[in-house]
Amino acid sequence: MQGSNALDNYDAAKAKKSLKMLFTDKSNEFRELAAGIGYPTSNSDWESIILNFCLDFNDCFKAWSSESLDADHMQVHKCNTMMRQIGLGKSNMTEVTHLENIAYRIAEDFKAIYKRIE
Repeated sequence: MQGSNALDNYDAAKAKKSLKMLFTDKSNEFRELAAGIGYPTSNSDWESIILNFCLDFNDCFKAWSSESLDADHMQVHKCNTMMRQIGLGKSNMTEVTHLENIAYRIAEDFKAIYKRIE
């Protein structure tokens, strides 16, 4: 988990194509999430960084919501750090939930597109 890259679990060429297709439709959501977590969109390959964040956040949601899945200490710490990053500077839970929903949807949409690509 530590130092892991969520995109390593996917075929690189297929993942790149999926990201490109997803970004075409969801560029505003990518930018809003990047701004919400304080990640600059001026960096090269920032879209992949945001997608990795979303895929990691999706794994966190699975760990939080599953009764049968035991999260290890590093995963719990990583998830708490991600929640802190999302919540930092927000004035209410609605803002936090909005960003969480964006992250979750990006990850789910990426996986759906990836699955359809041959």
